[in-house]
Formats: sequence, structure tokens, C-alpha cells
Amino acid sequence: MEKFITLIDTAVPLDSENVDTDQIIPARFLKATDKAGFGENLFRDWRFKKDGSKNEDFILNNPKYKGSILVAGNNFGCGSSREHAAWAIKAYGFKAVVSSYFADIFKGNALNNGVLPVQVSPEFLQELFTAVNNDPSQEIKIDLEKQQIEIAGTNLKEDFDIDPYKKTCLINGYDDIDFLVSKLDSIKKFEEKNVSKKHPEAQM
Repeated sequence: MEKFITLIDTAVPLDSENVDTDQIIPARFLKATDKAGFGENLFRDWRFKKDGSKNEDFILNNPKYKGSILVAGNNFGCGSSREHAAWAIKAYGFKAVVSSYFADIFKGNALNNGVLPVQVSPEFLQELFTAVNNDPSQEIKIDLEKQQIEIAGTNLKEDFDIDPYKKTCLINGYDDIDFLVSKLDSIKKFEEKNVSKKHPEAQM
């Protein structure tokens, strides 16, 4: 996976609460097992009308708003546990999603696919919406090492929590297998040390 240390970018404000995984990626697109192409169908039923034309009122179709940070309303990623939702968000180009609450399964799926879910207070989330809506060029800075998100150029910032193991994986660009491979030397040394204690004759 791509390393995630510090992200500074503009944001897309999706000011809707209770966005479930069926809205993120509709069920009819779940037949594929390959991650390729899922970004094209992110929020498909909101981005496009039934006749296939763009819904110009939907925020992702507004050319003023671009960037790799999605600022979303409360309770993002609720509903079914489909990992495809994280695939679609990643494939579309989002590297981080900010909300005041994430469904636990979605949060885990996002982290496993290199997308950082940043959970903030409702008050700070509103500050983000206000800043981005007022100025689409407003940059947001997410510092994973410090576990801090801020509205660039202001004194508005807030700390966020993340599982230490997942933080290590994101910073180093590891998936679970990569992490284990990175520990091979330590594992071998541990095994050798314990084998010599239990079976001294093995060292003779």
C-alpha cells in the first residue's frame, strides 16, 4: 500500500448523515472480486440519474470541489459490512474520510485498504464543513504521526485516535502480510533464543 504520513489537500464536503455502504457502492456492483473499476461506481445512484446523465446537484459532480479528503456527515459507512465500499472510496482517489462517527466494520475495512478514517468531534466537523463550503480551495492537513487534523492556515485543529497497529501499517505502507514480513528477523531471533533455552544440545 501507499505510505500515509502527512496529507495536505483540499476536500469534498458530503454533508449527509447515515451514509450507508449501499449508497457508497450499490449492491448490483458487488459481483466483481477485483478492486479495479469500483471508483467509477462510487455513490453511483447519487452521482447519476436513471437515464445515465450526471446529477449536477451532487457534490462530487461540482467542479469547484476536488481533493483526496472526503468530509462526511455523522455515522458514515453504516449498513452492510461490504469491503467494496472501502475499495470504491480508495479507487475514486480519496485517501482519507473525516466524520464524527464511523461504523466499526467500515472503519476496519478502510484501514485495511489504505484509507484513513479520521473521527472528529461534531463541533470540529462543523468547522470543517464551514471552512470548505466557504472556500473550496481551503486545504486540510492530516498528520498521522501526530494524530492531528487541522484547517490549514488557521488555529483550528483537533487530535484523533487510531489503533497503534493500523497506524504503523499506514505509515509504512504495510498490509498485514507486509507487517509480518517486516518482523521476520525479530521472529527468527526470538525462536533461536527460545530453542537454545529449551534444547541446549541443539547448540552443540
